[in-house]
Amino acid sequence: MANKPEQTTYLKGKTALVMGLGLHGGGVATAAWLVRHGAKVTVTDKRDKQLLASSVRALKGVPVRYKLGGHDKGDFTSHDIVVVNPGVPQKNEYLALAEKAAKSKTISIENDASLFFRNSDAAVIGVTGTRGKTTTTLWIAELLKTKYKAVRPSGNTPENALLKEFDRVQGSSTPVVAELSSWQLEYLPVSKRAPHVAVITNLYPDHLNRYSGIRAYASAKANIFRHQHEDDFLVLNHDNEWTQFFLAKKPKGIVFFISTKTLPRGMNGLFVRNEKLVFRFDGMEQQLFSVKRFIRERGAHNLENLLAALLAVKLFDPTVRLNEKTVLALPTPRMRQEVVYQKKNLTVINDSCATSPDGTIAAIKRFAGQKNHRVILICGGTDKELEFKELAVVIKKHILPENILLLNGSATTKLMSALHALAYDKKCPLVAYDELPLCVKIAMVEVKNQKQKTTILFSPGAASFEKFLHEFDRGEKFNRLIKKATHNSGSHAKQ
Repeated sequence: MANKPEQTTYLKGKTALVMGLGLHGGGVATAAWLVRHGAKVTVTDKRDKQLLASSVRALKGVPVRYKLGGHDKGDFTSHDIVVVNPGVPQKNEYLALAEKAAKSKTISIENDASLFFRNSDAAVIGVTGTRGKTTTTLWIAELLKTKYKAVRPSGNTPENALLKEFDRVQGSSTPVVAELSSWQLEYLPVSKRAPHVAVITNLYPDHLNRYSGIRAYASAKANIFRHQHEDDFLVLNHDNEWTQFFLAKKPKGIVFFISTKTLPRGMNGLFVRNEKLVFRFDGMEQQLFSVKRFIRERGAHNLENLLAALLAVKLFDPTVRLNEKTVLALPTPRMRQEVVYQKKNLTVINDSCATSPDGTIAAIKRFAGQKNHRVILICGGTDKELEFKELAVVIKKHILPENILLLNGSATTKLMSALHALAYDKKCPLVAYDELPLCVKIAMVEVKNQKQKTTILFSPGAASFEKFLHEFDRGEKFNRLIKKATHNSGSHAKQ
């Protein structure tokens, strides 16, 4: 079994530097948590107080010292603990000062996830991966609610940061279901607790502006099972080419697989055979229920997310009842192929959290294959040093040139070059628009001029930092624009 976690009493009187207050709420939650547990906290951020106003307001009444608008090098060697916001790259010059000091002094470098795992005694299901981790995390929590009423998704989310969840469930029997980004996994403490059930949904190129290459990115993801023990479980995607990379790291936990096809003989896991779910363990197979309706309503891309969620729940607690009715009632995560408007011939999809080409490819394939139905695609944003050739091929196959609206940005430039190489814009030149409101206005004009069934798909396929605070800010602005354009009262359609 894992070692017993440290108690938070060791934080009392310690000086802690929170590097990066941030705009998502993570830095706010971390600073407040450290103060609650007795630390003397300084918050530092390169952004100024005006830009960080909402985060500063969220900490009103919390006794923290602010050093905003720049960093002081001395702070990174004079505090007992340096807590890094997940958005800070490991090669940051200020962080390098703390790492150097840590070798000769008793300075520890942490992030929210490392603090959680160092101190929590809760049972954890941890989810990471490139695509589907938010959906899988949400669905695991929803499925567990039938038995554990207080469970809710947490981790890499603005609504419920991991350290908020620490205080909420500490000392109770409520399990923690945590979405863990590669950034959060970089600092997990050695020889401490790991998720009892760890899930890696898949791995595709992403965040290559942060990592030296995809292998470094994959290695960060592999940290989710690095400190597991023999009585823990690891769920891997048999259909993903990076699974062998993870297996080569010799996981200590018991490995189970998911697959949308029949698993090879001898492999334990959950798979699909003749549109029905089959659970296999030690050669014994149990047929569960049909996923035919689920695929029709949610799209084939969501099948892997469902398999991962169901298998994680089954491994965590086999007594939790799983059935088709419960699965069909699972909610859609915000801004992930979310229907935000539906009336007569118009459907509007907010997929703002598609921050890589793979996410947009999945959305196009889901919505653009219907007869007598067109898709107007709004995409583009900030590059993360990713490739856009495959997305260009999918766009050429499914989206007419007159039905694509490009939002200007560094990723958009690369996508336009890839489309031009395919002669996509031969008859209709591509235009990159500077503002999202103009894209929405043009899309709505196109809808009014046609009586054909239309879906407006907002799926950027890129990050958002050149024009928005983050993908949630981007998605919220899109929703407001659609609400204004349609004179909608605010009621959202069910998916």
